Amino acid sequence: MEITSPTVVGLTWTLKDTLGDALDELTEPVEFLVGGDDLLPSIEAALQGHEAGAQLDLHLEPEDAFGDFDERLIFLVPRERLPEGIEEGMLLEASSLPPESVQGAPADALLAITEIYPEHVVLDANHPLAGIALRLHLKVEHVRAASEEEIQQRSAGTGFFRLKPASDHGHLH
Repeated sequence: MEITSPTVVGLTWTLKDTLGDALDELTEPVEFLVGGDDLLPSIEAALQGHEAGAQLDLHLEPEDAFGDFDERLIFLVPRERLPEGIEEGMLLEASSLPPESVQGAPADALLAITEIYPEHVVLDANHPLAGIALRLHLKVEHVRAASEEEIQQRSAGTGFFRLKPASDHGHLH
């Protein structure tokens, strides 16, 4: 079966930066909806017309991946405005923060805590892979028709490098 929109593909891959450092590896196939929100448009375009067994090597410039790094998405927030127990590397939802402290960040953004100082905290709303060119070696393990539900949800349940907030069990307030 050929990959068209909408179909569901099972992919394995190795994602590296241009220095060859591995950023992500899928050794067991994960399913993604082609023609929805699961994959980057540049990856979807490359997959079109391929079948199970195909192996692709993609080089994605930042504009084809997660965009360029935007200095305007770095915020300094007074320490007392943030919850106790935060650590560098944690992700906070923009909606859980005082709006005036992260003005300019998308409402649904996840902000990474990059540095913690006694008086303030540095938050970054850029995607961790923003500004990075990526090399993706992927293999199409299988292709199947998408279900009505998947087409409506625009997803087979897994996004390409979607971020999750620090706590899936009850959000930080």
